[in-house]
Amino acid sequence: MGICEKCGNDYDKSFDVIAAGVRHTFDSFECAISAIAPRCEHCDCTIIGHGVEVNGQFYCCASCAEHEGQDGLRDRIGERVEPIVAS
Repeated sequence: MGICEKCGNDYDKSFDVIAAGVRHTFDSFECAISAIAPRCEHCDCTIIGHGVEVNGQFYCCASCAEHEGQDGLRDRIGERVEPIVAS
């Protein structure tokens, strides 16, 4: 059993995550995400997907990076796909 470093629960199904060479023990993905996932520099949301990183700063998307003055980032590579509009 391991004790979750976020909530203190002693749980028989705990798991370890190694991030930046440091071992962390959690009882749930929720605790792991809230403890070690980066936060967007612009909107402060928790980044649980790829996000984007510029000069050591993390953003949840290219739009948030652009709002903070970071240019040239895109969330998608390739042709721009126009959204389908229901009529």
